Amino acid sequence: MYLVTVSGNLLIILAIFSDPHLHTPMYFFLANLSLVDVCFTSTNIPKMLDNIQTHSRAITYASCITQMFFSVIFAGLDDFLLTVMAYDRFVAICHPLHYMVIMNPRLCVQLVLVCWTINILDGVLHSLLVLRLSFRTHVEIPHFFCELNQVVHRACSDTFLNDLMMNFAAVLLLVGPLSGILYSYSKIVSSIRAISSTQGKYKAFSTCASHLSAISLFYGTSLGVYLSASAAPSSASTAAASVMYTVVTPMLNPFIYSLRNSDMKRALKRLLFHKR
Repeated sequence: MYLVTVSGNLLIILAIFSDPHLHTPMYFFLANLSLVDVCFTSTNIPKMLDNIQTHSRAITYASCITQMFFSVIFAGLDDFLLTVMAYDRFVAICHPLHYMVIMNPRLCVQLVLVCWTINILDGVLHSLLVLRLSFRTHVEIPHFFCELNQVVHRACSDTFLNDLMMNFAAVLLLVGPLSGILYSYSKIVSSIRAISSTQGKYKAFSTCASHLSAISLFYGTSLGVYLSASAAPSSASTAAASVMYTVVTPMLNPFIYSLRNSDMKRALKRLLFHKR
């Protein structure tokens, strides 16, 4: 699954950058999403595979903090990039005549840089707050990677500030982007309903189908993780649910964006044929 995830997302990136027809804002954001998915799975899964191979689940304190830091960043980036892609679809469908003026290359780069900056700052903040906590010499985390919530709740010292910041970040970095996605799609639905022809409605909706599938998969699996964590914070079911959004979702994204996209399928065929 890890190899499929990495190879699938790298193929998407190569296809987008090698095909001039795909040098558009939508595919620029998709390439960034694929890069983040590769980084996200590579933060956690190689260590898990090493644990399986060596029959040892030990990880050093420094490695645990580093893994937690990058997990926070890339999970947040997934969320933010899906929101930016929703805005891109909103402009394309609701303001088609001004699309290339609004979604100019400078704005696209700025949007991606803002996503990276916010999530790096979020990762640094949580990591610094964890570094101030005290832990026992040997700590067991019922998870396959150092997830922020699990690490914080294994501390011996007071975690009130950590819990406060985690809740604040959850509201700001999860509810905020989700609100943006819902707002964008409410406007998109209104615009699609105003289209008179059935073919026009289908064409407009088909451009959003892949993105809607990715959003449903991301938020569905993320919600499953937090519900299972709330029900049983130390349960292995939390780790099992986490596999869905750390492994399964990044693995399925390339299929979601390529199988129903004729432009992407042509670019992938051209890339693979050229390699041969």
